[in-house]
Amino acid sequence: MNLEEVARLAGVSRSTVSRVLNGSPGVSLRTRAAVLSAVAALRYRPNQAARSLASTRTDTVAVVVSEDPDRCFDGEFLAGVLRGITSGLAGRRVVVAMNPFEVSDVDGAIVLSLNGHDPLPGRLPIPVVLVGRPLGTGMSYVDSDNLGGGVLAGRHLVARGRRRVGVLAGPADVAACVDRVAGVRRALGQPPAAVLRCAMTAEAGAAAMAGLLASAPEVDGVFCASDAIAIGALRYLRSVGTTVPEEVSVVGFDDSGLARVCTPALTTVRQSPEDLGATAAWRLAAHLAGEQDLPQSIVLPTELVVRGSS
Repeated sequence: MNLEEVARLAGVSRSTVSRVLNGSPGVSLRTRAAVLSAVAALRYRPNQAARSLASTRTDTVAVVVSEDPDRCFDGEFLAGVLRGITSGLAGRRVVVAMNPFEVSDVDGAIVLSLNGHDPLPGRLPIPVVLVGRPLGTGMSYVDSDNLGGGVLAGRHLVARGRRRVGVLAGPADVAACVDRVAGVRRALGQPPAAVLRCAMTAEAGAAAMAGLLASAPEVDGVFCASDAIAIGALRYLRSVGTTVPEEVSVVGFDDSGLARVCTPALTTVRQSPEDLGATAAWRLAAHLAGEQDLPQSIVLPTELVVRGSS
């Protein structure tokens, strides 16, 4: 028996069931009664290891890094988010875990996950704020304006006279990549020359760049869904003698440290990991303080940084 079955019988979301079981405020008497009735009818018994996360107020917040075994967050991005979280939660103890059940006695959690369909956040019986948009509904999150950033990148390539733009899109289950590519498509005003999915690594970017040139040899501009992908694309273009930006312009996304030191320096869309972390910390702290009518989603601005690759 699990929370999904209780939620289905009660006609509410899984997060609402969690709030009722944890005694959280903001749930109507009618909804609370429906959930408790469903719990009784199904003889649901909450997972005690999970329940211990929310047993008492401890002024402690967990930062849960949920990763698939075959991929992980960029270290620079993760460090920036953690700096923002710790500064935003001054006065509270912050614990970092790769598994939510490695910690106990916390008041809430900030979850970082590359998987937009990750079921873990919805299973935690405590208030949760995500860093990054989930590919679904019902969860509170803070994210960068990935779609708007994609629009900026696409418009820049068009302004540079690029008419055959290819896209190295990143994984299909990472919402940031989905939104960035959607923004580029919107800005181009026509279908891209080709769109290739790849992992968010330099090695995958190089391989995808080779595939892009094989499928669309006339390409004169490339948007990469992350700087890591773009670094690989630049390496491959250099290896085959293609000049950047004379023959092909390249634009990335993130404004990582490598974007500033690669050759040529990478034009990219800047986001602020520290602002993401600090804003997620504020959103969770406000919820724990009982503030009402908080926004479910908070989207932070991005900006284009023009360098030598375009």
